[in-house]
Amino acid sequence: MKNYLKLIRVKQWIKNVLVLVPVICAKKLGMDNITLCLLALFGFSFTTSFIYILNDLRDIEKDKLHPRKSKRPLPSGKISVKNAIITSIIMLVLSFILTMYACESITNPAFIILISYIVLNVLYSLGLKNVAIVDVAILSAGFVLRVYYGAFIFDINVSNWLFLTIMCGSLFLGLGKRKKEIISCKESRKVLDDYNEAFLDKFQYLSLALMMVFYSLWTMEQANQLVIYSIPLILLIFMKYSLVIEKTNEGDPTTVLYEDKMLLCMCILYALLMLIFFMVI
Repeated sequence: MKNYLKLIRVKQWIKNVLVLVPVICAKKLGMDNITLCLLALFGFSFTTSFIYILNDLRDIEKDKLHPRKSKRPLPSGKISVKNAIITSIIMLVLSFILTMYACESITNPAFIILISYIVLNVLYSLGLKNVAIVDVAILSAGFVLRVYYGAFIFDINVSNWLFLTIMCGSLFLGLGKRKKEIISCKESRKVLDDYNEAFLDKFQYLSLALMMVFYSLWTMEQANQLVIYSIPLILLIFMKYSLVIEKTNEGDPTTVLYEDKMLLCMCILYALLMLIFFMVI
């Protein structure tokens, strides 16, 4: 079971909390719709697991040469290709079932978002991951689609400032990941030949600067003016994250978050603070 949990990347599901961002900001997160929240969260999580397995199947030979990825269930041989394919199909079916229950209709735009996410990532796996800029743009789009998936399920409008914040924040993370891959294992991805560290560093921190501007503008449009006081904390979180990735060879956001206890505590504090601002005060 442990290997299957690694195969579907349960640890990566934390990214899918973005699905609930619209419902939190709209102050609709409560016991009366907890079932809908869980359906949305797990519906998208199973979809991401399907994509993770698909990528692992495509890259199994390359991953065997990677110092860290070679320990994954597929490259290491702990799970067979046949069982991985079966698991991926189960994940995809479950994601459609849960989304259908959450939307109550396949005509709901959330279904279109889910299909768009799958198509984008399949194209990414089939070759777009080897096209510079396009690869990072698709990674960024995945985060944005998570937010809109949740918004459509709960019939909530997404602020333009929030959209731009998520977009620039995810570009920062994606560019940072590519930069660390160049430093630690440039042979792991073909697309890394088209990048250089200076380019990635420049646009990584440009994206961060824009994200902070857009986030500040988003806080200013909130009815609760106390939200603006979250700006220093979000800035400190990204400062801490930047310090960690600059000092280590790890560039995967989820891995960095789990391994750095201070960063994890800061993120938990931010989450609690936002819940208080939007749900209590």
